[in-house]
Amino acid sequence: MKTIGIIGGISWLSTIEYYKFVNQIVNERLGGVNAAQVIIYSVNFADIKRMTEADDWNGMVTMISNAAVELEKAGADCILIGANTMHKIADMVQTAVNIPVIHVAIVTADAIKKQNLQTVALLGTKYVMQQEFYRNKLSEQGINVLIPEQDDIDYINNAIYTEFGKGIFLPGTKTRFLQIIDKLTAKGAEGVIFGCTEIPILIQAHECRIPVFDTTLIHATAAVDLALGE
Repeated sequence: MKTIGIIGGISWLSTIEYYKFVNQIVNERLGGVNAAQVIIYSVNFADIKRMTEADDWNGMVTMISNAAVELEKAGADCILIGANTMHKIADMVQTAVNIPVIHVAIVTADAIKKQNLQTVALLGTKYVMQQEFYRNKLSEQGINVLIPEQDDIDYINNAIYTEFGKGIFLPGTKTRFLQIIDKLTAKGAEGVIFGCTEIPILIQAHECRIPVFDTTLIHATAAVDLALGE
């Protein structure tokens, strides 16, 4: 079994989900008391939030690349950056290490293609929804992407940074998110990407009328596939 490196703390709540998923999947496949070999490098989300708001992506490249290098030194065979937004810099982080940095948008696109869907809604931070780094990975695979209206984008982004990052998951926030998903479904979305690793903590897949692509689970599964050589 190969060792999975996780850059966590973005936020710590979703890092718990990553750790849970990789261990559950390994145990399901190998049985007994088998668990994953995992190394976690957890950063301070307050630093990430500050640099994101200051548009200091170079600072984040340095921080995340340093974490990746330390994971490689510690023996990791692959790396998961445990946040969708940080994949804006994933290609640059990859240049700092010799082990694969598994790109969340690429493996999510693979999951969508397996279900033969052509148009999906994308929820996440405003950077994930509005910038090209994430959507391009989907469009390269022939997947059409729908994003919410500006008011809804602002609402989602605010909830992620001011609620989810603090471990706050409110019923009213869930209701608004589900309404946003319904609006995108009416516009033709056949599925919805939870492109923020905390959204699956807020909303369960069965609560949506269309298929849900839980990027935390998809990302973790890809790492286990690599670790087990599958």
